Amino acid sequence: MKRHILIYGLLGGVVIALLKWMEYRFLVVEHSLEIYGGLIAITFAVLGIWLGLKFTKTEERVILKEVQVPSSEPFILNQSKVDDLGITPRELEVLELMAQGLSNREIAEKLFVSENTVKTHSSRVLDKLGAKRRTQAVQLGKEFGLIA
Repeated sequence: MKRHILIYGLLGGVVIALLKWMEYRFLVVEHSLEIYGGLIAITFAVLGIWLGLKFTKTEERVILKEVQVPSSEPFILNQSKVDDLGITPRELEVLELMAQGLSNREIAEKLFVSENTVKTHSSRVLDKLGAKRRTQAVQLGKEFGLIA
């Protein structure tokens, strides 16, 4: 009895495997265009991603930063330029603190004035130097000999 069950089980397994294999072959033949189209789509997608990454890679850029080396001689204020521009001593003091990298709030605390007063002095310094930004004002102040 066990032998018959084992033989029927093996024959059933072989028949099921044969039917699945035939179903697979039928499926491949029936949908071959879709399968080939999918393989071509995957190939072009991978190729497109690879080419996109290759061509859009950013190049290395070398940025040179000019660093001013302090001279051995002491700083001398260019008083004639201060007079020409009409910069007050307080505005000059604000410009020096801006050159140190302090914010408006830190300058106000250091000078014991309000933050709005510092903003007023800063905007007047920018106007008198013809600068658009604080960094540009500091650079012009150094070039004109107003700050060290």
